[in-house]
Amino acid sequence: MGKDKLRKFAEVDTFANVYQLEAGKPLKGSWAKLHFKNSNPVVLELACGKGEYSVGLARMFPKKNFIGVDLKGNRIWRGARTGIDEGIPNLAFLRIQIEDIGDYFGPGEVDEIWITFPDPQPQDSREKKRLTYPAFLEKYKAFLKPGGKVNLKTDNDGLYLYTLETVKSLGLPVHKQTDKLYASEHADEVLSIKTHYERIYLKHDKNINYIQFSFD
Repeated sequence: MGKDKLRKFAEVDTFANVYQLEAGKPLKGSWAKLHFKNSNPVVLELACGKGEYSVGLARMFPKKNFIGVDLKGNRIWRGARTGIDEGIPNLAFLRIQIEDIGDYFGPGEVDEIWITFPDPQPQDSREKKRLTYPAFLEKYKAFLKPGGKVNLKTDNDGLYLYTLETVKSLGLPVHKQTDKLYASEHADEVLSIKTHYERIYLKHDKNINYIQFSFD
């Protein structure tokens, strides 16, 4: 492991806006009250990477609380560092395996979920690792408020089509869908937040897919 990664891992341990592994469990059901010290809605970004979307959303909506979730501490460091440097009070990060997400949030605690450019896990043998696999959707449903939305933004056409088929096969309502986001009517200021990798995809004329659905 390089020195820079080691430095980031050591530094992220000291950040007040980062919870790692077991440290987040005592907040289950009480994130808004115990960490954010308010009663505002809680929004998750799963597989957040460097947390660019979480940061962008937190800047845009100061009356909502945002939590970026990922396992890679050296990636979370970037978003958490930005949150500290800019004094963004409605931004936090949780370093865990996404498979364990249900252990960290209580029923109805989360208002909305964002899944932005996750690993598409394209091999059939890794279907169960896709963040829109039915077993993951069941986990989200357990802590998402009634009417809460799940948003997937991806450059991967296969993951988009898989998610669309999965959601429809489960009888879940689809509120928005497009395989060409920036040529659609859905490209508002929220969906126009761009990560580092998305900018690269767009430079290579890659289409961006988007789907929004719920469990009600």
